[in-house]
Amino acid sequence: MEVFPLLLVLSVWWSRTWDSANADSIIHIGAIFDESAKKDDEVFRTAVGDLNQNEEILQTEKITFSVTFVDGNNPFQAVQEACELMNQGILALVSSIGCTSAGSLQSLADAMHIPHLFIQRSTAGTPRSGCGLTRSNRNDDYTLSVRPPVYLNEVILRVVTEYAWQKFIIFYDSEYDIRGIQEFLDKVSQQGMDVALQKVENNINKMITTLFDTMRIEELNRYRDTLRRAILVMNPATAKSFITEVVETNLVAFDCHWIIINEEINDVDVQELVRRSIGRLTIIRQTFPVPQNISQRCFRGNHRISSTLCDPKDPFAQNMEISNLYIYDTVLLLANAFHKKLEDRKWHSMASLSCIRKNSKPWQGGRSMLETIKKGGVSGLTGELEFGENGGNPNVHFEILGTNYGEELGRGVRKLGCWNPVTGLNGSLTDKKLENNMRGVVLRVVTVLEEPFVMVSENVLGKPKKYQGFSIDVLDALSNYLGFNYEIYVAPDHKYGSPQEDGTWNGLVGELVFKRADIGISALTITPDRENVVDFTTRYMDYSVGVLLRRAEKTVDMFACLAPFDLSLWACIAGTVLLVGLLVYLLNWLNPPRLQMGSMTSTTLYNSMWFVYGSFVQQGGEVPYTTLATRMMMGAWWLFALIVISSYTANLAAFLTITRIESSIQSLQDLSKQTDIPYGTVLDSAVYEHVRMKGMNPFERDSMYSQMWRMINRSNGSENNVLESQAGIQKVKFGNYAFVWDAAVLEYVAINDPDCSFYTIGNTVADRGYGIALQHGSPYRDVFSQRILELQQNGDMDILKHKWWPKNGQCDLYSSVDTKQKGGALDIKSFAGVFCILAAGIVLSCFIAMLETWWNKRKGSRVPSKEASSLQNETTTSERKNAWPLRPCLKLGTKTWRSQASSHGLHQSSQLGGPLDDP
Repeated sequence: MEVFPLLLVLSVWWSRTWDSANADSIIHIGAIFDESAKKDDEVFRTAVGDLNQNEEILQTEKITFSVTFVDGNNPFQAVQEACELMNQGILALVSSIGCTSAGSLQSLADAMHIPHLFIQRSTAGTPRSGCGLTRSNRNDDYTLSVRPPVYLNEVILRVVTEYAWQKFIIFYDSEYDIRGIQEFLDKVSQQGMDVALQKVENNINKMITTLFDTMRIEELNRYRDTLRRAILVMNPATAKSFITEVVETNLVAFDCHWIIINEEINDVDVQELVRRSIGRLTIIRQTFPVPQNISQRCFRGNHRISSTLCDPKDPFAQNMEISNLYIYDTVLLLANAFHKKLEDRKWHSMASLSCIRKNSKPWQGGRSMLETIKKGGVSGLTGELEFGENGGNPNVHFEILGTNYGEELGRGVRKLGCWNPVTGLNGSLTDKKLENNMRGVVLRVVTVLEEPFVMVSENVLGKPKKYQGFSIDVLDALSNYLGFNYEIYVAPDHKYGSPQEDGTWNGLVGELVFKRADIGISALTITPDRENVVDFTTRYMDYSVGVLLRRAEKTVDMFACLAPFDLSLWACIAGTVLLVGLLVYLLNWLNPPRLQMGSMTSTTLYNSMWFVYGSFVQQGGEVPYTTLATRMMMGAWWLFALIVISSYTANLAAFLTITRIESSIQSLQDLSKQTDIPYGTVLDSAVYEHVRMKGMNPFERDSMYSQMWRMINRSNGSENNVLESQAGIQKVKFGNYAFVWDAAVLEYVAINDPDCSFYTIGNTVADRGYGIALQHGSPYRDVFSQRILELQQNGDMDILKHKWWPKNGQCDLYSSVDTKQKGGALDIKSFAGVFCILAAGIVLSCFIAMLETWWNKRKGSRVPSKEASSLQNETTTSERKNAWPLRPCLKLGTKTWRSQASSHGLHQSSQLGGPLDDP
């Protein structure tokens, strides 16, 4: 059912009936409305109809009226129409127009002494600006402002101060006169607030598209940051369209807080604004008292209001503007004033006035009628309507509504407080961040697999993957404390994210930029480029660049006992033994020594060699050489043998406990100075960009990064770089390669390698850190950062670190040799060569023994028995002759001989063949 046309027909019917039936009525008022305000005319006619039916107010009198419409921006037309109404003999003039024509009507009413009740209205529901009507202290001011003064400056300043905003932007539509908040702008400027202004064009979609086309990604991100706090001074329809556009284009996140201020916001507008917005929303609107008793909503004293205006469920009442409400109350106020005049019998008839002629006189009863109107007051749809000494309505109340942070649609709206010019703000508007209680919140988490930060712990077909790692432990600690749940997935391209040629981002960061994920967590470092597009929590672990290298393996050498000396040295020693043995033999051959009696040593070449070798290995032996030259030769040889054996023993102990093979790369500087081992990192990663920026910076004092960049950037980065970190680790393990990556990741790999085949080097200075990435403007940033600081302060973060980076691991992180930290006990491998030499000697000796046995048997079978007997006799005779020179010595006595014989180990029976007798 169409209600508006029906009301219009009824109003016209009522007016025509009254005009014909009461042509001689003494109560006649005129009304001037803006030509766009058709609803003002409808409400005006409805009010007159309601009052004409109420016999308690005007009794037998009826109100007649004349209505005319004008262009609100044409003051001349307004004055001309007002003069026409005055010619008809009106008692009061009601106008609902803009400020442009209000001043002209004020001047005319003052001149003609016609009470003028002015109801300020704005175009299309745009917030009002002050009209600036000139008020004089004289009694010739006949204009009364029905609507209260514009208090937007005071209300906005109080709310912004309560929220402690320091930086925000004000959006206003094209119909709003920005001079209306000039007072507010001056005050916030004096307080040091950073305020920006932006006009919202009628074509909002085109305006947003232009922003994306003209702004670079960095400028757009700064603009997004500005939009986190905004004030919207615009009509509800424009506000709805603007909020929809900025939300759909991802210009705002759900940590934004916007304030919408407009007197012309009804309940339907509130619900629609909340439904379209995200983040926190504060709505400031003018409110009016509503009777608690539902049955009394349509009654104001002895007057009954039409149900189409007082019933909140009626479609017409739901879409009424504030100016409509004041028009109804204005007619009610005039009716009560006329009733007062009729009761006092001080009625002044109204004759037609001509405002064109110069000698026209004003209405004589105008002053009396004005005073009656000013002294009167009614309770209507807008509450108490009355006027002060300055002719203005002081009664105004603002209601402050608000929502909590969030992005869910249809979230609840609650009343935060109220404001009026007398008592000010009543309520608390503290801009609270998210509280610790996030129960019921489900966050979508994007990650990249990187040991030990994020790893897949369980992958069962048909079930969601389960993850573990240091970053997952941190996320679980936050989840347990704050109460939220999360769903995790891996970035589609398995990358952390880098800017593309078109300005967009890929990888994990791209998922946050395009708002497909709420937070991102992995071995993600905080960089300036990333902070331009996403937000980071405080660092939960320090970051530094490290290098992973393959440890020099300890080779198994069966002849490690020969390792202390070089092969050439062993050859020299062997040659020296042969040479010294030969020299000893020659010296004894040239100057035969006088052997002591009983000596069994002969000066053969074989004995000389054996003696030199025995003394070299420190086995001692009898010294058969008595010549001075031979003794000097042997003394030098013994000194030589002592030095060689001592050096060998010392070096052998060192070689059997730890290898002497040491890597020359012990720092990043060492790595950059060498070219034998190629090195690289993950292409387009944060480490890659870090080395590139440092290496290409002409003001960088240290040439290390420039040298590293030349190696990493070979063939435009394709030669030495890899696409994933795992590929770099495998390349180190099975090839000649060094991998430059996050030190924490490399340390974990080195600690947990089953073969302990890696070692790491790195920079001890942590210039950056690992953080949790969130959407730009996320409300969770501060609460997450606070909780991370608490974990660090109470030591829980260190416990999590030690879980993945134990202090006493099975492998040494920083040693470039293949040794374990448990100790240096010698194993069988170290002595395998010694046993081999012994075994070779045993085998060789057994072989020679068998050969000698065979030879002796073969030689013995060829000698006759007679020759053997003769040979035995000759040997006995020879021995006696050789012993004969000893006989003179026997004269010294039996004791002397026995002592000598005893000293040489001789026996009488063995050397002389019989007992010795005294001479």
